[in-house]
Amino acid sequence: MLGMVIRFIISALVLMVSSFILPGFRIAGFFNALLASLVIALLGYVMEKIFGGRVSPHARGAIGFLTAAVVIYLAQFIIPTMRVSIIGALLASVVIGLIDIFVPTELR
Repeated sequence: MLGMVIRFIISALVLMVSSFILPGFRIAGFFNALLASLVIALLGYVMEKIFGGRVSPHARGAIGFLTAAVVIYLAQFIIPTMRVSIIGALLASVVIGLIDIFVPTELR
């Protein structure tokens, strides 16, 4: 349980950092970033269940990258303080993937 809480806090911090450095990607406040990380995790889970494990961002393939970008883009329609352009979603997917390599947000 503690691992899951830490995962969402790290994910929220990554979203906040991404919001500061990426054009076309904005999220206001830590609470909203925390909520967005929860929504992104849930949307990613749903996408994985619908399309199978090959769409997982952890697969590190092109399909996983594009799926992560779609999930990030769709999250803006649920989180009212989140604004993401298509380019912003693609860039956020790259940045989050790179950060995940060095600071894993999942217990492996």
